[in-house]
Amino acid sequence: MFRNWGFLVGEIWILILLAALLGLFVGWLIWGGRRNAVADGTGTEVRKLRADLETCHATTREKDDLIGRLEARLEGRGTGAAGGDVKRAVSAPAAGAAEKAVDPDFDRDGVDEGLNEGVKPVTLDAPRGGKGDNLKKIKGVGPKLEQLCNRLGFWHFDQIANWSDDEKAWVDANLEGFKGRVTRDDWVEQAKLLSEGGKTEFSKRVEAGDVYDKDKS
Repeated sequence: MFRNWGFLVGEIWILILLAALLGLFVGWLIWGGRRNAVADGTGTEVRKLRADLETCHATTREKDDLIGRLEARLEGRGTGAAGGDVKRAVSAPAAGAAEKAVDPDFDRDGVDEGLNEGVKPVTLDAPRGGKGDNLKKIKGVGPKLEQLCNRLGFWHFDQIANWSDDEKAWVDANLEGFKGRVTRDDWVEQAKLLSEGGKTEFSKRVEAGDVYDKDKS
């Protein structure tokens, strides 16, 4: 009789062990599935975020391209009575709004110094060798703004490329009708590349005549 009990006890322990192993196996399957699901969900979210980021970049590039084309049409092609009227009607309010939106304290010293912001860069009375660089290759510099830069004494890419933060502040404050454009359009970085003989996507379009009329560039 006791021998039968021993046999039964042994079977019970075997069943308990099998049940425990089965429980561990099922738990492993469930937990592994949840981890895979979480991983898959994270991967999907990352891919979605990357896709959204690419869409934002594409939209920004399209916006910048459109701005360049509109500025070219207003500044480089707005000739004639009708064109001149349109240019004055559109660019004057836009320029005024832009200046009001920009903090006049360009050098960030806490004092509004007007035209005396920052430090005036070294200027030239005339272009070196009698010919200046085509500053319109800098995105954000149209024919009118190039003429203004020349009047201020800036003719060459290497002049702009070497401006310090204080010098950028001075130019930003003295671009009448276009204040803040140096910083906003990142002239210095563009000028550095152009002064070294490099090209930007925008400068290539200017050279190809896709931005300004060739006889006006």
